[in-house]
Amino acid sequence: MTGGRHERLPLLLLVVYLVLFAALAVRPYARDVWWTENLTIIPVVVVLVVLYATGIRFSNTAYVLMSCLIYLHTIGGHYTFERVSLGWVTELFGFERNHYDRLAHFTVGFYAYPIVELLLGRRWVPKPVLAYLFGFFAIAGVAAIYEIFEWQYAIRSDAAAGLAVLGSQGDMWDAQKDMLADSLGAIVGVGLYILLHRKIRLEKTAGIVWGRGGGG
Repeated sequence: MTGGRHERLPLLLLVVYLVLFAALAVRPYARDVWWTENLTIIPVVVVLVVLYATGIRFSNTAYVLMSCLIYLHTIGGHYTFERVSLGWVTELFGFERNHYDRLAHFTVGFYAYPIVELLLGRRWVPKPVLAYLFGFFAIAGVAAIYEIFEWQYAIRSDAAAGLAVLGSQGDMWDAQKDMLADSLGAIVGVGLYILLHRKIRLEKTAGIVWGRGGGG
């Protein structure tokens, strides 16, 4: 029964994405921006599906965390990140800009969780700390590469589309802050993995001790 539930959740998350994608493909704010934003996230979905089909599967926690970015990015592609309705947050905290893009960047860091899970589950690294560091630095590297992509797209496309994808909203330090958000998300992702698996180890240890006590 547990295995069945485990297998159904990734499928459910995929169905939700497909429905969201189809709904938000209708009359986006700017079709060229919609294409650009979705072409950066569709490959992620395809890779996850292919990995799942070939037997490389992650935990439900990892799939939920990875879905955060996929959903947020799909929504951002429809409205553009600057125009996603998040005004109440801006007003509540007195922000000068829409921080929806920062939230999406933060969830990029959540991918550190499945990276660590894969490295340790496949025993590709000898020590957990190496997996933790690799997960963090992998996200930081991807964050830098993505900012370079945004920069190149902005200078090679028309001004309106370039600014919409860049999403700087007049902030000269936007790229650095986006990379910081990615990195902070990675710290949360790695930290969450450590906490959850520490709890699992403690529960297993307690089970062994209880079993021995009962047998005695």
